[in-house]
Amino acid sequence: MEPERHPGKTRFPINLRSTWLHCLLLAVAGFAVHVPALQGELLWDDQYLLRNNPFIKSPLLIFETFRHHLFLDSFSGHYRPVQNISFILDYFIWNTNAYGFHLTNVLLHVASGVLLYFLLQKLLVSLWNSGSKTASIPSLAAFLVAFLWMVHPVHSAAVDYISGRADSLAFLFASAGWLLVFRARGTASKVARFALYGSAACCGLMALCSREIAAIWFVLFLVHLLFFNKLISHRTKLISLGCCIALVAIYAGLRQLPERRPGSGPSHSFSVPTRAVLMLRALGDYGRLMVFPSNLHMERTVFDGDNYRSDNSWRKSARSDYLSLLGLIVAAALLYGSLRKGAGRPLRIFGASWFVLGYLPISNIVDLGATAAEHWLYLPSVGFLIFFAGCTIDLPSRYRKMAGALATVAIVGLSIRSLLRSSDWVTPQTFFERTMAAGGVSTRVAVNLGQIYANEGRYAEAEGIFRKVLSISPDYPFACNDLAAVLYRQGKKDEANAIFSATRKAAAETRKTYSLTWISILTMARVCHEEKQDNEALAILEKARVDYPQVWELISLESEILRLRNEPDRALRIVGDFARKHWWHYGASIALGRLYASKGDSVSAEAALRQASWLDVHDVEALDLIATIQLRQNRLAEARQTLRRAVSRQPDEPRQYAMLSDILEKMGRAVEARAAIAEVSRLQAITN
Repeated sequence: MEPERHPGKTRFPINLRSTWLHCLLLAVAGFAVHVPALQGELLWDDQYLLRNNPFIKSPLLIFETFRHHLFLDSFSGHYRPVQNISFILDYFIWNTNAYGFHLTNVLLHVASGVLLYFLLQKLLVSLWNSGSKTASIPSLAAFLVAFLWMVHPVHSAAVDYISGRADSLAFLFASAGWLLVFRARGTASKVARFALYGSAACCGLMALCSREIAAIWFVLFLVHLLFFNKLISHRTKLISLGCCIALVAIYAGLRQLPERRPGSGPSHSFSVPTRAVLMLRALGDYGRLMVFPSNLHMERTVFDGDNYRSDNSWRKSARSDYLSLLGLIVAAALLYGSLRKGAGRPLRIFGASWFVLGYLPISNIVDLGATAAEHWLYLPSVGFLIFFAGCTIDLPSRYRKMAGALATVAIVGLSIRSLLRSSDWVTPQTFFERTMAAGGVSTRVAVNLGQIYANEGRYAEAEGIFRKVLSISPDYPFACNDLAAVLYRQGKKDEANAIFSATRKAAAETRKTYSLTWISILTMARVCHEEKQDNEALAILEKARVDYPQVWELISLESEILRLRNEPDRALRIVGDFARKHWWHYGASIALGRLYASKGDSVSAEAALRQASWLDVHDVEALDLIATIQLRQNRLAEARQTLRRAVSRQPDEPRQYAMLSDILEKMGRAVEARAAIAEVSRLQAITN
């Protein structure tokens, strides 16, 4: 008997309900496996990108980010203005609270996973043509692929590491752009269709400006459009190809905005046969990580030059060269799966194409500064999982339930591994110690761990680490500088000064290979200043200013020494020249304002300090200095207004209320002054 129908009532579509339930499950799982990292501190590149990065302190600098590389002083050619813009938004909301930055990373990853689910629903359905009886299979496959991708621990470095968010930003914008194209094709209104295509183009450009790997998304889009989508006309395909080329051309033009950098940095001059072996090893390592991600760590490598220095070390390398064999197995599996006939063959071909296209840029076919990295799998891993889904579809029906059970077990296992991996990023010391314990031993990791020990006063342990690094890489400037600093703190000043001097003399050569070599010069100048040898310190800094004209830290120290020597005019010339060339630099504007104030030029001082207050939306130093100038000139109303701005920026800082109370007292506003003093007492009580 047919059920009674009620024309006035509508039921919520079952497929829509299941879709949003799937989205909820994806979001909960993606968030849950990264909870430990939410409490994480800043580490490694975070220290620069989130603390010392001048471009994230104010929304006024959004357009300025397009004129600079991601790192100001580096050989890296990373051009990622959208990553900096995301940091601007985080800093505006969270100030320097690392929790907020970590939260954004997790939300970006979760959003990427949900968009991937929607995108796969569109893509897999277009590749599936086995009839209506199995029409639900592509949707289920899309959900399982997105779920496995969401919780896979190989993405930890892209999610739990704040500086790694470029991967998820590029993924988010690229997948959103692709979905907008699908939506535009199904829209009847020309205006709406034009708006959707325009939005898709903007998303594509944003993806490219997030991370360079987004170019592969364009290739994937075109591969699907040209070879897998049979319903699109040739005219539409040509227009789409032209639009993609235009977007890439615009991106190439934007990349010309930052100034060209001297030097090339460290590189590997591998021969063609060696690169072929490394490509196989990388493929084997990535295949292993996708199937069994047990040993996860930063600073991965599939090459060790020490293994070829003797017969014994060569045999050691041969025994461990199973990665090449594993790479051959992965390549053979992809080829066999793509050739084997069956209902899932289109999925396997598309998945293999996705994986190979994502793998080639990270395969060692070109020099990327490393031979392997887990977070590089953020995009290729999708293709790997699609390929597996295509293999599962062709299993006999009696084995599909077993495959579903294995997928569930895999989801649970990968989630647990992700949860454990996320805990590696809680503190810098935990991260570096676990990285080294897992096999990620490198000079960079060792030096960072040594610096942590030195900051904790564990000088003997730090010294041992630095000496070990130098026994492997005698010219590594950071280890030299840190060893000298540790020796100096232990009273071994003669050896420390000898190392400082040697490092400074070698800087002309080491700067061709390493960035930040000016740190040793800065340390040496500080040592001279502390030893009351200001003439020698100034001589060192004056020469360094010629060699490193863009480094504010060197100019800042030189100007401070000159100020202490009562030579404000010299200091003003140095700082003023830097500030004119780097109008966006907060520290330079503050220093310039202080120097003008010391000379009694209150108008210029206030102008420089006001600019500084615009360049950092949370810092109050500039506002405090402006209020002090206004107070000295008896401009009490303006000083009160300025301090109220400072209080709004730092409402939990007692010092701001104390200064405000003094001004209110002078203005005769006793009640308001007492209220400000009461707030000082309350905040101090909370602090204590």
